[in-house]
Amino acid sequence: MATLEGGCACGAVRYRLTSGPMIVHCCHCRDCQRQTGGAFAVNALIETDRIELLSGEPAAISMPTDSGRPHDIYRCQACATALWSDYGRRPALRFVRATTLDDPEALPPDAHIVTRSKLPWVGLPPEVPAFEIYYEMAELWRPESLARRRAILGGG
Repeated sequence: MATLEGGCACGAVRYRLTSGPMIVHCCHCRDCQRQTGGAFAVNALIETDRIELLSGEPAAISMPTDSGRPHDIYRCQACATALWSDYGRRPALRFVRATTLDDPEALPPDAHIVTRSKLPWVGLPPEVPAFEIYYEMAELWRPESLARRRAILGGG
């Protein structure tokens, strides 16, 4: 894997991923649309301890969600760029905004999720699985990614 580094718009926060992510989602839910101001969010799911801060310290901002579940977005304190999220207050897992990487093309989505709320003018590539809501993890995740997830969260 090539070194994956990224940061915020102003350069105050810089980070490095010390491994590849477990999986990359392109999420089309209404929360992602509202919170990004865009059509979707591209999230690379990775263990928190595999995000190495090179400079700066993002601040967690609690966001409202349609589900009512906790969602904290970690933003640069200077420019407010969203760098990663913690969905459900699980401190061992982060959803890194893949488009904050220096090479935003480095982590293409493995799946499009919550496409039931996809904006109608967004096209989806036929070679990437798409799901109206979510999917069975065991059918899509690589075995090593499932093992990584179990190691930090337990369960199946």
